[in-house]
Amino acid sequence: MARVVHHHEAPERFVAGTVGQPGQRSFFLQARSADLLTTVSLEKEQVTVLAERVDAMLDEVLRLSGGDAVIPAVAPAELSDDEPLDQPIVEEFRVGTLRLAWDTEQERVVIEAYEVTDEEADPPPPVDEEPDAEGPETLVVRITGAQARAFVARAMAVVSQGRPPCPFCGNPLDPDGHLCPRLNGYRRSA
Repeated sequence: MARVVHHHEAPERFVAGTVGQPGQRSFFLQARSADLLTTVSLEKEQVTVLAERVDAMLDEVLRLSGGDAVIPAVAPAELSDDEPLDQPIVEEFRVGTLRLAWDTEQERVVIEAYEVTDEEADPPPPVDEEPDAEGPETLVVRITGAQARAFVARAMAVVSQGRPPCPFCGNPLDPDGHLCPRLNGYRRSA
């Protein structure tokens, strides 16, 4: 059976978002095109790494092009998006592997998110190489450099809205405190 692929060639919106209170949040990537809304869940760390890698890749493409690439140095204000995730939030799948690329011809960032599987195999080939290959459900998003900068800004803001870190150990503080390893197990209040 061929894998299911959710394509968003030029999405109107591509964002990271959360549902729930800090400490119990669920993280999502959501892409919206004309008649298609795709929502996938992933870990906070995956959102952080994806945002950092997208930002670094954009900086590198800009550097290698000598500043000629159509990539803004910072996210354009008109693309700022602090709206909640689109409703209904229906998780298509949970992300296991992420793949990131720069399409030089189209000048687009390509993000592929693959469903987590039980198999310990290599990730499937990119969708463009073998579109009919069998494999896990996949989300493919192709966005401009400006959209990518806006995605990075929002993703980093979403991640940073979590629980504050303990000033002693750096672990997240719960509203009722936590057992800090730097205080030999004594409960530290927030």
